[in-house]
Amino acid sequence: MNGALKVAVVGAAGRMGAQTCAAVEAAEDLELVARLDASDDVGAGVRASGAHVAVDFTVPSVTEDNVHAVLDAGAHAVVGTTGWDAASRGRVAQHLDRLNDRHEGGLGVLIAPNFGLSAVLAMTFAAKAARYFESAEVVELHHPDKVDAPSGTARHTAAAIAAARAEAGLGSAPDATQAGWEARGADVDGVRVHAVRLRGLVAHEEILFGNVGEQLTIRQDSFDRASFMPGVLLAVREVVGRPGLTVGLENVLDLS
Repeated sequence: MNGALKVAVVGAAGRMGAQTCAAVEAAEDLELVARLDASDDVGAGVRASGAHVAVDFTVPSVTEDNVHAVLDAGAHAVVGTTGWDAASRGRVAQHLDRLNDRHEGGLGVLIAPNFGLSAVLAMTFAAKAARYFESAEVVELHHPDKVDAPSGTARHTAAAIAAARAEAGLGSAPDATQAGWEARGADVDGVRVHAVRLRGLVAHEEILFGNVGEQLTIRQDSFDRASFMPGVLLAVREVVGRPGLTVGLENVLDLS
């Protein structure tokens, strides 16, 4: 694409949105053309601004509608809002299929549960380690203003662990619990996920693996939202060349 890539930010008044606006403005090859918020018509704003890519950092209740509006406006989407499930991702994939049958070059959507390099690496390492351990659990720790639990990062991590365990032919992790299941955390494809909400935290994840006589802990800490910005900008640059739906920043990094 010739010239600067034009970017709109949806949820621009929020913490992540404001940080994204500043990062886009500081990038020489990107141009911030729209700051959109909850009261704005996202589709109309993206269309009027001429944005090539819209970045969504809003809330789970509206993010899917925002993505559909962005696609109908003819732009690519990068999504950092969590709360997605297989059904909502499937609807976006179907929308992309319909549009890309007639859109030259094809539109892309990149949904990333986490844009931090340390978080992406932790998830990748966890998926590789999962087949070698009898037990696996995930603990995610965030600030108390976060509206969803468990976090999208933790769900993504647990799902990848579960898939690796299934591929390796492992059964369920040992657990003799008979009562008090509510204390065992959420069940994500058979992997237990625990959520902590504590003032002073930003975003943190601990992945625990155990065998008889040994334990592996993978720990990731994000102390400042600035740590997410290199990943956000990478996603903005990459999504224009990736028609269809991409889930996870690891898919645009060389982690082979």
